[in-house]
Amino acid sequence: MRLSLSVPLIFGALLASATSQTPSRTVKRDDSSKFVTTSNGQFHYNGQDFRFVGTNAYWLPTLNDEDIANTLGNMSAAGIKVVRVWAFNDVEAPTDEGIYFQTLSNGIGTINDGPNGLQRLDKVIELAEKANMWVIPSLTNNWFPTVDNTPSRRWATDTPRNYLSNDYGGMDAYVKAFIGANGNHDEFYTNEKILNAFTNYTTQIVSRYVNSPAVFAWELANDPRCYSTLTASSSCTPQTITQWHSTVAQHIKSVDPNHLVSSGNQGFFCVDCPKLFPPTTPPPQTSPAPGEKRRSVQPLSKSRLFLERQEARKRTREARKRSGSAEPIAMKIRGRWGAVAAKRQSSSTASAFDGSQGVDSQDILNIPEIAFGTAQLFPDQDQYAVDGSITADDYDALVQEGISWIQLQAQSAKTYNKPVFLTAFGLVSQSNAPYFVPFNNTVPVSSGRTFITDQQRDEAYVQWLNAGYTSGLSGMVQYQWGQSNLNAKAGASPSSAKFRRQGTSNPNYNYSPQSPNDGYSDQGAQWASDVGGSMGWPSLMDQLASLLHF
Repeated sequence: MRLSLSVPLIFGALLASATSQTPSRTVKRDDSSKFVTTSNGQFHYNGQDFRFVGTNAYWLPTLNDEDIANTLGNMSAAGIKVVRVWAFNDVEAPTDEGIYFQTLSNGIGTINDGPNGLQRLDKVIELAEKANMWVIPSLTNNWFPTVDNTPSRRWATDTPRNYLSNDYGGMDAYVKAFIGANGNHDEFYTNEKILNAFTNYTTQIVSRYVNSPAVFAWELANDPRCYSTLTASSSCTPQTITQWHSTVAQHIKSVDPNHLVSSGNQGFFCVDCPKLFPPTTPPPQTSPAPGEKRRSVQPLSKSRLFLERQEARKRTREARKRSGSAEPIAMKIRGRWGAVAAKRQSSSTASAFDGSQGVDSQDILNIPEIAFGTAQLFPDQDQYAVDGSITADDYDALVQEGISWIQLQAQSAKTYNKPVFLTAFGLVSQSNAPYFVPFNNTVPVSSGRTFITDQQRDEAYVQWLNAGYTSGLSGMVQYQWGQSNLNAKAGASPSSAKFRRQGTSNPNYNYSPQSPNDGYSDQGAQWASDVGGSMGWPSLMDQLASLLHF
């Protein structure tokens, strides 16, 4: 298989339908064969197990009809069947600068159902049906660019609202509108007025597509946690966010019994946290078959983490031996973190495991209305090592860090007998370094940093995808799709042409027919010509096709 435009592969197919009308909230479950379901820890569609690789294109609803169709067509031609998009777009006041779905101001939320509002999301669902694809709509975002009146974009003269993934509104937009800029981020999860406003918006979105099999599942939020641009209060705990998940998931299932519900969290653990939804040991069953072990339902423990740490170090040493690298490769990919001695011993756990992010993914996974688990993998922005001991300059350890994280997520899937997949994974490489903007920022951070090569990124992706497949993850969704040749003309509305070419402050510079890029955009054609060697992009696609049995 050859890929001419962008990243991953996927298998499975779906004939979908969508509607732009809002049906009654009293909805009977439709023909289950039209929708993705779960049982025994697996996704199913039309009676078949379903595992996949997908992609993210948060910006799809901001394109015009032609560009949406072309983008989905290119994804489909590459074998992709699942794409994750933002189903939210919040502003303070009506704007003629592109698309918006809702205004949030002075304690009032008003939904825009017009041609530059939810009708754009309608078009994505409709065209996904025609391309035989699924869409994962995410209902809000943890990340928000600014809380004051500074421009909410990198280069205010060059990139419009909706260019960055964090510039679509989200949780802090609700807090600003209902409490003010001095509010705490976690009041989004607990304030009654905000909860009412969010569930009202959620009702409008969910009921709009309740009978559409083009919707894979509802995602409650992208990367929810205790803090964002606004800080967390001292009262925010993982239980705060788990309870919010339960409340909203129950509401969605009451509106839409047809579709699955998921979290969208990054998969952080809390090994010592009390559980709102503690696991229960399954009732006694017949003896397992010879060679099989009886399934034990136990959350991740600290002692098991330390064993995992030892195994991870062993695997890293073996990887270095195989590659012939006695010393760490000198490249810095997480410049804001100081280098840490790789052999440091510690009895503490890192932030991905101690609950300090405000997330207990296993407690969330065990909520009855949550059908499957989610995780993300962005080593440029978060630390996933058990004790935070991965050296920022050590490429082999970085790759192994990702593999270990993937394997831990797969273990959660087996523990709770629910599917788990990565909703987003990515690495910033040298070709994307000038455009890298962290999820809670608005300006590039590449200055003074060095990044891995494109070839090393490709090699890491192959190893991560292999780990996901062999460990039993149900899916891997790359972040983010890169789309060239957007054909919209300047002045059209809505128009892809509003995505101005990156890296210039010249207001007279021509617009670029290129999708947004906050540092992770993958353009297969460009990689194929730039990377070269044995790991050129088409070669990578062939490896993934073989790996996933295409």
